[in-house]
Amino acid sequence: MEDDAPVIYGLEFQARALTPQTAETDAIRFLVGTQSLKYDNQIHIVDFDDENNVISKNVLLHQVGEIWHMSTSPADKGVLATCYNKPSDSKVLTCAAVWRMPQELEPGGHESPDDSTSPTHTLELLCHLDDTSHGSTACVTWEPTGDGKKVISLADSHILLWDLQESSSQAVLASSASLEGKGQLKFTSGRWSPHHTGTQVATANDTTIRGWDTRSMSQIYCIENAHGQLVRDLDFNPNKQYYLASCGDDCKVKFWDTRNVTEPVKTLEQHSHWVWNVRYNHSHDQLVLTGSSDSRVILSNMVSISSEPFGHLVDDDDLSDQEERRPEGKSQEPPQDSVIATYEEHEDSVYAVDWSSADPWLFASLSYDGRLVINRVPRALKYHILL
Repeated sequence: MEDDAPVIYGLEFQARALTPQTAETDAIRFLVGTQSLKYDNQIHIVDFDDENNVISKNVLLHQVGEIWHMSTSPADKGVLATCYNKPSDSKVLTCAAVWRMPQELEPGGHESPDDSTSPTHTLELLCHLDDTSHGSTACVTWEPTGDGKKVISLADSHILLWDLQESSSQAVLASSASLEGKGQLKFTSGRWSPHHTGTQVATANDTTIRGWDTRSMSQIYCIENAHGQLVRDLDFNPNKQYYLASCGDDCKVKFWDTRNVTEPVKTLEQHSHWVWNVRYNHSHDQLVLTGSSDSRVILSNMVSISSEPFGHLVDDDDLSDQEERRPEGKSQEPPQDSVIATYEEHEDSVYAVDWSSADPWLFASLSYDGRLVINRVPRALKYHILL
């Protein structure tokens, strides 16, 4: 099989939640959460054997409800948070809980990953984050560089900072803040910045992006009308501390410098429907991944606003004869931003894309019909970046 060929895994269920196992830096492992109204919901732990191009899986039962969002502890491989639907009285609330996976998961057999006979394991509930007085939880985000003891949950119009204590068996509300204004204000997503010693979080509600200081729970910046329609997702550049990417229902992906939010630094308009997800590569921040309801995944090269805007430094010895004949004084042009590749292995809305935490050249995408696709950055580009 050629190196850049995609690997496809089909769940038997609809799904929209995907996350890498953040603390796992050796094995290539993604978690996928299902959305089924008829059957018990599941979390599929999908392992990818890069050398043999084989997927294996373990299945965890998540009996409390359909999974809308998942995130994993940056410090403890076994711990994750889910946001799930729970019918309550006349309405459905989305709750959040922190769980521990069983310690000894058998590596899935290398038969067909679609084999429905694989054994199921149960999750151990550590604690709930859903004091439902705050409403429905949209997402849970972990302090990225922390010890896995701090999480923020976004519930309706509330931003809640939790301390996980007693081996994560207890969640203590450390501080909180609320959106103020007219109408029903609801958060849609949020990301904790890996910079500023973990003191900044960005949130999206409706068309607005806000920055918060976690020490005072006060607002640092506000980008009103960041998108023409709902903002779906945010991500911070891992290497440039003020840079933030956003995407939304106006089909656009925008890049912001949070020190000057009057207008975006760059805008991408490659998708033809809502953009659900935007993700920076953890190591090479010029690589940006997006997934959309147009069923496509797009990998972009945003080199002009990356931490290495001129690519790598070029030695005179490295120049080929052709380059040496360049007239004196003519400087090298900086590389242009471009779409590297458009991936069309999905036939349904792509609700989630994410990079592997173990292999910087590998990413996964998930469409609503339960199709998980694992792809690699094209080899030619990989070597161009590395060499």
